[in-house]
Amino acid sequence: MNVIRTMGIAAGLLLTSANPAAAQVSLQIGLPSVQIGINQPAYPQMVRVPGYPVYYAPGGNSNYFFYDGMYWVYQGDNWYASSWYNGPWAQVAPRGVPDFILRVPVRYYRQPPAYFNGWRADAPPRWGEHWGPEWQQHNRGWDRWNRNAAPRPAPLPTYQRRYAGDLYPQGHHQQALQVTQYKYRPRDARVKQAYREQGKHGGPPAQQPQSARGQEHDDGNRGQQGHGNQGRNHDN
Repeated sequence: MNVIRTMGIAAGLLLTSANPAAAQVSLQIGLPSVQIGINQPAYPQMVRVPGYPVYYAPGGNSNYFFYDGMYWVYQGDNWYASSWYNGPWAQVAPRGVPDFILRVPVRYYRQPPAYFNGWRADAPPRWGEHWGPEWQQHNRGWDRWNRNAAPRPAPLPTYQRRYAGDLYPQGHHQQALQVTQYKYRPRDARVKQAYREQGKHGGPPAQQPQSARGQEHDDGNRGQQGHGNQGRNHDN
């Protein structure tokens, strides 16, 4: 089933460039509800990764993170993103994953893949080695940044704790709750893109407050200013 869904995603992306009108139908079928084999029956405990604008779920059995207003999961050698803690999930290509997610040290992966074995626990995974020279060339400098100028972490959307089990919302209900209950909007260019894609297919819309519009640069992937707050939780 995952193979079929992945093929649907690829076909939809091709149709986007070839025929936008036809792609609209195909993408609604394939995105973003990808089944990734992870189920969060309730809102997970999230803890700040020290020195990073990223949270992780220490009590889970998956590689589960939160960054810049979205949840990120590394499962089956693929990255997925969602604005809600239990999906629906959309697959994100390696070039679309934010640098700060890729920078998270190996020790914060609760289910690291086998190829992580032997890598330093206090360093990020060797994505360039894993994804190859083409990715490395396109993402040159991803593992270098000014640690004294990391962006502040986004507030956690803890209002989602009220929605578990049968109360977990779907589709446009998620969108309506996100708009009214969570005022934060992404600042990282790659997260904005993932947020926009989700908004096209029933997830929260990607409208930006006036002060944030036009900031189509990475969150600090190449040195955004603003000192990081070292607190563990920033709830909204």
